[in-house]
Amino acid sequence: MKPEDKIKLYTKIFNTSFIVLLIVFLALYLSQATGYYNYEQHKKMVLTEERIKEFEKDIKAGKDLNLENYLDNPTKNYQNKISGFGQRLSYNIGKYTKIGIKKTFGFLNKILEEN
Repeated sequence: MKPEDKIKLYTKIFNTSFIVLLIVFLALYLSQATGYYNYEQHKKMVLTEERIKEFEKDIKAGKDLNLENYLDNPTKNYQNKISGFGQRLSYNIGKYTKIGIKKTFGFLNKILEEN
């Protein structure tokens, strides 16, 4: 590859990276400027206030209370095939590394005991 071609390639990569980063920055800036995060927090607060009012209403009515009915805390499962593979890979690497270290130190221990 000629030096001129390398320079063109590097320039193209730099320009593309710069444009992508600029678009990401603008998207984050606009979401912050329009108050999207604050709106999401406000929705959570309103939902909490509604749950408190419902709880107080049920207390006055003398209903059987279960705290789980008033908590709005969904547990999100972020598990997918890739993360599952990563967990299995990490577990197996740890397991075989542990076995390898035990055997290595066992071997070294035998050598030291013989001398």
